[in-house]
Amino acid sequence: MEAAPCAVSRPPSSATAAVRKRSKRSSSFTKVRVTASASSQQSNSVTLLDYGAGNVRSLRNAIRHLGFHITDVHKPEDILTADRLVFPGVGAFGAAMQVLNQTGLGEALRMYIDKDKPFLGICLGLQLLFDSSEENGPVKGLGVIPGTVGRFDSTQGLMVPHIGWNALQPVKDSGMLHGIEGHHVYFVHSYRALPSEDNKDWISSLCYYGESFVSSVSRGNVNAVQFHPEKSGAVGLSILQNFLRQSSSSSLKTLVPGKASKLAKRVIACLDVRANDKGDLVVTKGDQYDVRETTGDNEVRNLGKPVELAGQYYKDGADEVSFLNITGFRDFPLGDLPMLELLRCASENVFVPLTVGGGIRDFTDANGRYYSSLEVASEYFRSGADKISIGSDAVFAAEEYLLTGVKSGKTSIEQISRIYGNQAVVVSIDPRRVFIKSPDEVKFKSVKLMKPGPNGEEYAWYQCTVKGGREGRPIGAYELAKAVEHLGAGEILLNCIDCDGQGEGYDIELIKLVSDAVTIPVIASSGAGAVEHFSEVFQQTNASAALAAGIFHRNEVPIQSVKEHLLDRGVEVRMLSMEKTQSNQPEMAPRGAAAVVYDNWYCDSI
Repeated sequence: MEAAPCAVSRPPSSATAAVRKRSKRSSSFTKVRVTASASSQQSNSVTLLDYGAGNVRSLRNAIRHLGFHITDVHKPEDILTADRLVFPGVGAFGAAMQVLNQTGLGEALRMYIDKDKPFLGICLGLQLLFDSSEENGPVKGLGVIPGTVGRFDSTQGLMVPHIGWNALQPVKDSGMLHGIEGHHVYFVHSYRALPSEDNKDWISSLCYYGESFVSSVSRGNVNAVQFHPEKSGAVGLSILQNFLRQSSSSSLKTLVPGKASKLAKRVIACLDVRANDKGDLVVTKGDQYDVRETTGDNEVRNLGKPVELAGQYYKDGADEVSFLNITGFRDFPLGDLPMLELLRCASENVFVPLTVGGGIRDFTDANGRYYSSLEVASEYFRSGADKISIGSDAVFAAEEYLLTGVKSGKTSIEQISRIYGNQAVVVSIDPRRVFIKSPDEVKFKSVKLMKPGPNGEEYAWYQCTVKGGREGRPIGAYELAKAVEHLGAGEILLNCIDCDGQGEGYDIELIKLVSDAVTIPVIASSGAGAVEHFSEVFQQTNASAALAAGIFHRNEVPIQSVKEHLLDRGVEVRMLSMEKTQSNQPEMAPRGAAAVVYDNWYCDSI
């Protein structure tokens, strides 16, 4: 399987089978791979340890983007003969160690590292270097670095997982982190290693999130990072390039000094994607969820091509890009190939997290074949998504859970979070206000309104909806948020039908209600029309991120204007980073750089 964020966990038997299957390939195939690698320029070759537990598409794209060829590990000997090795650890700690030990890859890793050859571990690839982990354990690690990996403490109000752009605090010189101080990088994890006297010589940087934890290690040619450089924009690409070319100090990238100091609030660009009346995928935007023009032929509102806009928002400084497939796989989930190709194309040049939602549910096709929501989500992950967003299916799952008080283990949230980790599961809530005169009128959590309702009502509860807002359900937004957190969601995307497309600001009362109730991050959505609306939601609620669509599509408010305003208001945000080069020109890729894997003509068309 090829697609999963770092906290992915796959049952050991499946992951082991994936590696063994690759190891049993014919010897002639292996020889072809080795010969092809030898025929290329050795200095441009990177060996990638993808042991079959999840997606590494984003990292592959980043390495190719920097002009390097990739050679995959198929057997332990491939590790020992590598010139430079990248290990994007994915999966739960115990499951990963079981795979490494059963296939002999773990011992090969220890031998490779012991020889002080160029090594880069990413996320779990850092954690596995330590003695052990408390995750479903204790579980023994590779034992390269002293210490135990433990979970962040959420009992004091800390939101777990740690998701977002945080600042590094370098503690020693490291060629790979050259010039990184003052810049944000992207983290997504629930477990961390703590600094100690025993491992202090390894630590190259720390990060603060409720406590100082190890964000990177470096000794000789051995490096590892807790964050995701392949999802950290230009800064992350600079870090990757410094590692890949670390043999030459003159080629190190130097970044213009930044001012990052802590976890940043995120600004997310959302693209509602659907087929228009001609069958082309377009970005559209609704007015209280109605995406058709009110004049002329009542066509689907067309605001541009998805891949093109996603690339532009990445360049403009969006911290994440979210695709919502509002066609929603109505006919056949796994047959929605244009949306999958859209993700593949976007992930080639967008090096920030990508979220996709729409139609992620269990499904039985016309031939009676059953597909689980996990299979549908896996297609998205394999195609380049870092997170998936679940809507209507999450509402039904929460209703059942609140009714029975039992986790069935069969809901889409539970299935996907169990395999890919809860940080990969976003639940999208679509509520509308229901005005009431007294909280006693309903059994759901209500709020006292700052502005009375149409008939002087002083209170409102937020009724959740399904089917794109067309059907109300007997559950409130507060109750739904609490339930899906228990079921395994790692983040909540909180919309508001009443505010959608109005440009009058976010529903502060709704966002405060939900963000105060859960210990997972909440993304504010619906209603942004001015830069002031972003500072309002961050200063008046516990929202971790704010999402907008129409104002960005219509270029009414540029992303950088939003961030400059937030900085002026004292809100920490990630700003775009620039590189210092002697010639002030971008460095050319090495000769023999790998070509893009997908056809540009197709990507250009979407």
